[in-house]
Amino acid sequence: MADDLLKPEEIEALLKAAGGAASGPQGGSAAGGGDSFGQQQPAGRSASPKQTPRSKSATERLIEQAEAGLAAAVAPNLQSSTGIPRDLGNASPFQFKSFETAENNAGDGVGLSALQDVELDLRIELGRTELLIEEVLQLREGSVVPLNKLAGDPVDILVNGRLVARGEVLVLNDNFCVRVAEIVAPTL
Repeated sequence: MADDLLKPEEIEALLKAAGGAASGPQGGSAAGGGDSFGQQQPAGRSASPKQTPRSKSATERLIEQAEAGLAAAVAPNLQSSTGIPRDLGNASPFQFKSFETAENNAGDGVGLSALQDVELDLRIELGRTELLIEEVLQLREGSVVPLNKLAGDPVDILVNGRLVARGEVLVLNDNFCVRVAEIVAPTL
């Protein structure tokens, strides 16, 4: 693994061949008196960015150009104007509707009359009971099944499985019918 690594002398030789002087391990140049960017300094002066102006390399110039282009692309025309940029077109703020007018137009013209053709399942429940499978299998014609309600108790009126009213059973023209006696308040 150590055979794959280049020695510092080899790195400096490669950098010299590429056109610049390489820096040594302590910041000095192998050629003597240079800074880490390959520029020669007079002997006895230390490397300081304030004292030594250096020219920018081509790579640094390209990076600065890319940063400037990116900054211009991300924020177009935002420094010179306020408000909505013209690039976005004629934008305007959203206007919310008032609640007072929304009450009057509830449903946008669709009233209760639109629901008149909806079919509902209406059931009249005389009572309930629980039977074992054995008892159900023993049911025959003429069998009597006892319910949990007494004769004369109100029957339950269920709409789509929900209890909505109670009433009493009547016979009218030889037909059973139910007279609504009580409307049950819905449970929320």
